Amino acid sequence: MKTADLTGLPAGVPEFFHEEGVEELYPPQAEAVEAGVTDGESLVASIPTASGKTLIAELAMLSSVQRGGKALYIVPLRALASEKKAEFERFEQFGVDVGVSTGNYDSTSEWLATRDIIVATSEKVDSLVRNNASWISELTCVVSDEVHLVDDRHRGPTLEVTLAKLQKINPGLQVVALSATVGNAEEVADWLDASLVRSDWRPIDLKTGVHYGNAINFDDGSQREVRVEGSEKQEAALVADTLEEGGSSLVFVNSRRNAEAAAKRLADVSDAALTSGERDELAELAAEIRDVSDTETSADLARTVAKGAAFHHAGLAADHRSIVESAFRDRLIKVVSATPTLAAGVNTPSRRVVVRDWRRYDGEFGGMKPLNVLEIHQMMGRAGRPGRDPYGEAVLLGKNADEMDELFERYLWADPEPVRSKLAAEPALRTHVLATIASGFANSRESLLEFLDRTLYATQTDDEGRLEQVTDSVLRYLEVNEFIERDDGTLRATNIGHTVSRLYLDPMSAAEIIDGLRDWERKGGETQDASASEAESGFVSASDLRKDENSESPSTGEVPKPTALGLYHLVSRTPDMYQLYLKSGDRSTYTELCYEREGEFLGHVPSEYDDVAFEDWLSALKTAKLLEDWSMEVDEDRITERYGVGPGDIRGKVDTAEWLLGAAEQLAGELNLASNVAVREAKKRIEYGVREELLDLAGVRNIGRKRARRLFEAGVESRADLREADKSVILAALRGRRKTAETVLENVGRRNPSMDDVEADESAAPVEFTSAGGTASAAGGAGAGSGDDDQSSLGDFG
Repeated sequence: MKTADLTGLPAGVPEFFHEEGVEELYPPQAEAVEAGVTDGESLVASIPTASGKTLIAELAMLSSVQRGGKALYIVPLRALASEKKAEFERFEQFGVDVGVSTGNYDSTSEWLATRDIIVATSEKVDSLVRNNASWISELTCVVSDEVHLVDDRHRGPTLEVTLAKLQKINPGLQVVALSATVGNAEEVADWLDASLVRSDWRPIDLKTGVHYGNAINFDDGSQREVRVEGSEKQEAALVADTLEEGGSSLVFVNSRRNAEAAAKRLADVSDAALTSGERDELAELAAEIRDVSDTETSADLARTVAKGAAFHHAGLAADHRSIVESAFRDRLIKVVSATPTLAAGVNTPSRRVVVRDWRRYDGEFGGMKPLNVLEIHQMMGRAGRPGRDPYGEAVLLGKNADEMDELFERYLWADPEPVRSKLAAEPALRTHVLATIASGFANSRESLLEFLDRTLYATQTDDEGRLEQVTDSVLRYLEVNEFIERDDGTLRATNIGHTVSRLYLDPMSAAEIIDGLRDWERKGGETQDASASEAESGFVSASDLRKDENSESPSTGEVPKPTALGLYHLVSRTPDMYQLYLKSGDRSTYTELCYEREGEFLGHVPSEYDDVAFEDWLSALKTAKLLEDWSMEVDEDRITERYGVGPGDIRGKVDTAEWLLGAAEQLAGELNLASNVAVREAKKRIEYGVREELLDLAGVRNIGRKRARRLFEAGVESRADLREADKSVILAALRGRRKTAETVLENVGRRNPSMDDVEADESAAPVEFTSAGGTASAAGGAGAGSGDDDQSSLGDFG
């Protein structure tokens, strides 16, 4: 089928496709059109990566818009949302407006009502439904990219419930589900009441095999010689072989540390293949990477990138990942060693994919566990880009003949596992049952079960009583914690239950926060105020805190403010925060810290003899200490070293804490708790990464934590000072950067921000401030950052 024959699209779009080089549809695309994808029919497309899934989505959305409707494109990752928005914006010349929404879970994003195509993560769509965004009811087409992620125990239930709710809100909604790796595509299509297009067709060949000895043994029986010389690693030989043909390579490994180590080794291979022009471009790219962060991770990445290699994992800063992905797509970076997170949908195809590690550590399993077939197939699907590669190759590594045979049986000749709903797990149901009641989808146990009957779980289960049993348990939990009320069979969310749902909190997180805040007020607080408790001299004992409190305000009866550490620990105890795990030696370090600062906790310390509860408490304390270090202006590189994390992990923890503290502030306000002011201050300190005295300055756009400190040390301590202080002092504090100084003064509202003819007053330049030493953090170095273990359990494998 030729694109010129397509109908039902905005005027000019078929010709535009033709100009882009899409003159004829691929067979799976033609099959989708024949199944009615441009006529509003629902469809599940289970076709290989690079076989045109995105065009199928575009045809569905554009035809829906042409009929006067509105389309939603659901993605699993924020990075993928930005990528897809940029891709769809090429249709704006045909009058199609595109918008993207990924954050602010308590927002309705009403501005999206004017957009024709909206790109969002499944979590954001779920929050929009909870917050009753008016435009949700106007949707006529929903595309679910990477629909196999309904199998994911973290993200899957949200995607599953969201699709069920959208179908209930919009009868006749067209649902288009896309995936390359659905083992039970028929079952998924049955759940969505959709037609199925299933195909193994690819525009270029993908050869899969196992490298063993000095050759790749392909599943079609052919071989390709790739010799491994002496002590050379298999993956290095395979990367060098790909480079000889001008191709790029993706090497998948099982941990962040292994990704970084592999990149350092492979950089010597890629360096030998670079042209002088590429070296110049890569040098600029390396400088850009160093500017993102001053951590050792950033420096390591820059060093490998300068040689044409890179590593990619969830511990990198978002800007780092974006730079690497873009340069790899442009084939400037020749090889990337990555954890499997890179296979989750971001567009990073390569000539050859090498799956070096097919096992990863699993704590529940108690050791190294083989990856499932679906994950391996997702990685292999990254090989080969139409128009750039004559073929794609995906290669696993075998150490001996027996392992080679095992890899063929386990992965290359195997179909992906069927995706299975994870909705019946109680943690998943807690949040979705409350949201379903609060948003009016169900007002009784019967109507709740009727709604849940629309889910994939109901389609798959043979145990009808299982879902009822878990639902009843969740309803009891929500009632006991006063999130819902029951009256003559009617279910109703309480005011606080509505707030919890709107804030997108796990009800267990909300219960933990509320109990902690209430406990603080009940016991009258056992500590002094936040500024005193964070004295830079190190540990402060609970007895000293109580003594100071009593000496300062013996008779006021006022509840002192909870400390920042206490609040950080409170939100770190919630299920919504992925805690840092305790490494060897950490238990004694954080046990000591726990008792030194016991009076600051909002809640009761569990017994040391309750191993599980006490270890969870200490893990939360370690996480809270990272947050406290950040708010005490400890340098980012010291934090990464101290806690064994990457810059992306710091940002993730900070963002999560900011969100949870914002939720805590709203909950405290609704419950009329006096601690809401302290919560707000702690949230602001996390947001800006500064001590209390810098909050005013750090809130000025383009200042940030380091510039705020330099200005403060130079005597410019507030916004008012910025508007009045001598410009030469300000320029000196900002290291003589005139443009930066002018921008800051303009943002603070200074009448004349110009720095023309101003010379920096070097005598006013402050000595560079650092709180990286022992005074900034009581938990210091002892056990908190020693060793070379990374924090690979930060919530996202990789």
